This record gives sequence, C-alpha cells and structure tokens, in this order.
Amino acid sequence: MKRFKASLSVRVVVIVLVLAVSSACGLITKPWIRSATMNDVVNIGDSIFALSGKIHDNLTAKAGKSFRNYCFSGAYLSGTSMITSNSVVVQYGIAKSDNSNIKTIIMDGGGNEVLIPANFFDPDHCKSSTLTSSCKAVIDDAYVDAVDLLNQMGRDGVKNIIWQGYYHVKNGLFASTSLNPAVDYGNTRLSQAVTNATAVNNYRVFINPVSSIVNSDIIIDGVHPSTSGSTKLANLIWPKLQPLL
Repeated sequence: MKRFKASLSVRVVVIVLVLAVSSACGLITKPWIRSATMNDVVNIGDSIFALSGKIHDNLTAKAGKSFRNYCFSGAYLSGTSMITSNSVVVQYGIAKSDNSNIKTIIMDGGGNEVLIPANFFDPDHCKSSTLTSSCKAVIDDAYVDAVDLLNQMGRDGVKNIIWQGYYHVKNGLFASTSLNPAVDYGNTRLSQAVTNATAVNNYRVFINPVSSIVNSDIIIDGVHPSTSGSTKLANLIWPKLQPLL
C-alpha cells in the first residue's frame, strides 16, 4: 500500500510539473509586432518562431526592414488547446483585422497537434517507432486545416506563402526522439497541403529543415531552436523570402 501511494505521489508531481511548465510555455511569447516597415509581410505560427523570436529577428536584420509578427507559443494550427486560444488561424484573422493588405506570409503550424497531447499521456500514441493509425489521423486532420487556411489566404489575396516545416526533436524536457516518425509524416502531409491547396497564389513553398538541424541546434527542452538553430532556420527561409521583398 505504501509503495502504491509513493508511486501515485510521484505521478501526481510529474503531472503537475508538466502542466505548469507547458502552461508557462504558452505564456513565453515575444511581443507581437502589429505595425511594421513592411506591413504586407506577416509572420504567424507557434513557439518555434515565438519563444525566442530569433528567426524573425534574423530575417528582419537581413531585410533591413521590419515585418508584422503574430506568432504565439503553444498555438495549434486551428482550434484551441488548454494552453492557448491564439491558433495560427486566429493569428491570421487578427493580422487581417489590423491591416488586410497582406502580400507575403511566413509561417509554420501543425506541430503542437502532436506535441502537446504527447506530453499529456500520449492519447494518440504518437511516441512510436512505427506510426499508429490514430496518430496519422491527427496529422491528417491538420492537413485538412492547412489546406483550408491556405485556400482562405488565396481568396483574401495573399500572393506568397512560405511554410516552414519541423525538424527532428531530441530527447529533452518536453520531447523524445520517438516522436520523429510523427515529425516526418507531418512534414509529408504539410508539404502536400502547400502543394494541393487550390486557391490561386503566385508562390507557395514548403521548407523541410530536417537535414539542417542537429541536436546542438535545439535547447534543453528537446523542441525549440537554440541561437544556432534559429540562425539556420532563418537561412533556409531567406532565399525564398528575399526575392519577394
């Protein structure tokens, strides 16, 4: 009985810590930039962009001009989580409300659909060397949300979309390498969304950073880019962005 109580206590402590730290991550977001030198360039997405803001900083330094930025840590692509209601779809809506003249979108999205549930008991069994049908179903839903969002952007007159995919995570506070098959499947489906969206845009591109990011480019949580990782990601985006400015 004592052993059971001790085990239960440890589990409760772990759950509380995960909830507390995950909730904190939802609050660690660089301030939004709602008016910029180039208001027609907008950055939306999750904490890969929002936690440190260094990808955005690198890009604006290269451009010598500022862009609008609505990225939010913990953001789902569509819908809400227990951490945040500022989904990527919501971010885009706020950006349109601030200034509807949006020519170019730099973005990511879809990663938290897998990552956040995986940190809470992994109900979709995404931590698996062989990807499960339930995990694929979650990612397939994100594919549909991505296509819907891209089509809406096209109808709104957005001309250029640069979608940054996800790199392999490392073992850390919030991640395990067992998630990497889900990362690969997610990149495949998100790339297909960028290709298959039917709305008319002048330019759409998906960037897969898997081959560029190594463990030293990721901070201790196992997920987010370090300074070197942010620099590499910005360097992948910049050749696609520069001709559009």
